[in-house]
Amino acid sequence: MLLSFGLLFFVSCRKIVTLNEIPGATQESTLLTGTPNIIFIVADDLGFEIPTCNGGESYSTPTIDFLSESGMRFKQCYSLPLCSPSRVELLTGKYNFRNYTVWGTLDPTQKTFANVLHRAGYRTCYAGKWQLDGGDSSIHKFGFDKYLVWLPFLTNKEPIEGKYRYKNPHLYQHGKFLSASQTAGKYADDMFVDYISRFIDSNLTKPFFVVYSTSLVHPPYGPTPDDAEFATWDYTIMESNKKFFPSMVKYMDKEIEKIIHKLYSRGLMKNTVIVFTGDNGTPGDIVSLFKDHEIRGGKSASNVYGTHVPLIVRWPGTVSPGQVSQALVDFSDFLPTFAGIAHASVPLNYGQLDGISFVPALDGSNTNLRNWVFGCWKNKERTGGRWQRWVQNRTYKLYDTVYNFFNIIKDPLQLSPIPEDSLTSDEVVIKNKFIHILNTVH
Repeated sequence: MLLSFGLLFFVSCRKIVTLNEIPGATQESTLLTGTPNIIFIVADDLGFEIPTCNGGESYSTPTIDFLSESGMRFKQCYSLPLCSPSRVELLTGKYNFRNYTVWGTLDPTQKTFANVLHRAGYRTCYAGKWQLDGGDSSIHKFGFDKYLVWLPFLTNKEPIEGKYRYKNPHLYQHGKFLSASQTAGKYADDMFVDYISRFIDSNLTKPFFVVYSTSLVHPPYGPTPDDAEFATWDYTIMESNKKFFPSMVKYMDKEIEKIIHKLYSRGLMKNTVIVFTGDNGTPGDIVSLFKDHEIRGGKSASNVYGTHVPLIVRWPGTVSPGQVSQALVDFSDFLPTFAGIAHASVPLNYGQLDGISFVPALDGSNTNLRNWVFGCWKNKERTGGRWQRWVQNRTYKLYDTVYNFFNIIKDPLQLSPIPEDSLTSDEVVIKNKFIHILNTVH
């Protein structure tokens, strides 16, 4: 039955890795003190129930768990149901109705958190899934100095969404695609992390901002380089096989570990903020064990399992290790948060922002920066091309269509709206407040 989900070392089945085994880990430099580096990791299709630190029991995520144990884990971060609308909101700090146009593109008139940090003197890098259209011109326009990306253009201009996502990847750099000989036999996420490593090496005395947008763990499911089947696997003809999903989660975790090793080896870990999240819920064909209950992924649905994502922040000297926060966070909050970390201002010409910085929550003292989260998206298949809007807190959620009101703890799949005549007096107050928010957010 599908139910609700309600030290400094890496522990894994492959090896236990202590800090003493990481070059430079015990003698971190203090370069750039006061201007921290930032590495933002966005996992593709990784819901809240996957990481072990959140209560997941089906997968190996020792590096993500390390970030949690040495930083702050948020229990209440919410995305939108699918990647493209989520990422538009994430990068720009604006609700979708302000700037979302069509799937797989970001309006070139917009500004992103990378523009904010680049303006503040950061060197910027993007590695991984782009899916925002525009290629070289857009990537630079949106604030990134260096890049190695997959899917630089709209999918209808580049109809290879799954076939060259992982093995023999079709990657784009310096305004052109890498040749087949440059990617033959290689794995996309290995190439992304190697690129990030070289970028770090070239910016040892400058503040840097890196976005690692993983290809993992999005379908098609297939073997990673750690699986025996990888050598002969051909994504162009072989069917996606979800038996490889646990291996993909494990390999994503391993890629993050490589980045951490690089930071330690270069003496940068002490002055680098690492932020980890997922862009939406886990795909619906994946069932995972979470706190002794089976959870089916909810990607593409606006219920809890489609929008509840992990969020971890590690910031040495600011975030005390092992904290767990109940602060509400939504994807519009990342732009002002990164600006806050960098002590950077956001120009007025960026337009109206909807996000609230969660930097004040990082010392554990403030969990009420938000009393509610607003969601807004549209999708041809799921919403008939119409806007779907909702507002929620940690317990309740209200949709604007017919004002369906749910207790999302008791009913995470949102199958049974609370009848009007069953509302408690407190629930009436909350529902009326939510109605007011839906009528005033514009």
